[in-house]
Amino acid sequence: MKNLIFSSLLAASAVLPSAAHAQAIPAAVVAVVDLEKVTNGCTACKTATAALQSQGAALQNRQKALATPLETEGKSIQTAVEALNGKEPDAALKARAQAWETKRNQAAQELQNQQQQITRNQQYIQQQIAQKLGPIYTQVMQKRGANIMVEIGTTLASGSTLDVTNDVLAALNTALPSITTTAPAQTTRSSQPQGR
Repeated sequence: MKNLIFSSLLAASAVLPSAAHAQAIPAAVVAVVDLEKVTNGCTACKTATAALQSQGAALQNRQKALATPLETEGKSIQTAVEALNGKEPDAALKARAQAWETKRNQAAQELQNQQQQITRNQQYIQQQIAQKLGPIYTQVMQKRGANIMVEIGTTLASGSTLDVTNDVLAALNTALPSITTTAPAQTTRSSQPQGR
């Protein structure tokens, strides 16, 4: 029994010196930030949001402008087909129907391209904001003596003294005076190998 206790003490003493060398983790000093307030409140963000809304409205207007004549022509073709009472349409009606289908496909492609551009623009705006926010988080944490920052939406509760939202917002307004609201053109890679 004494041997068992002695060997346990010996093993424990071998572990203790190595544990003493481990560095203690400092106490957490937490700051919270309301990112929604920051991105809705920054001056350049407001301008970018307005530009995106304008792009969305332009897309809706274009959709209406394309849809109206297509609907009218489609109804006219449908009426002409129904008037045939099951007979084969003549070449002129077939050509009209084919031309209408082509216009409809072109309109759909145009609208899809515009929607994709708006999505890319939105992602580009978010990317510009995120690039500026990273260093700002570090600066605000250093200024306020925090060693961790969390988004206020992920907390259950926090004291008002922990909130650094206004600091982050002020720094973002300084660091990001404007935002480019149109994403750069996508580069397409050629699938053909380069010549030797």
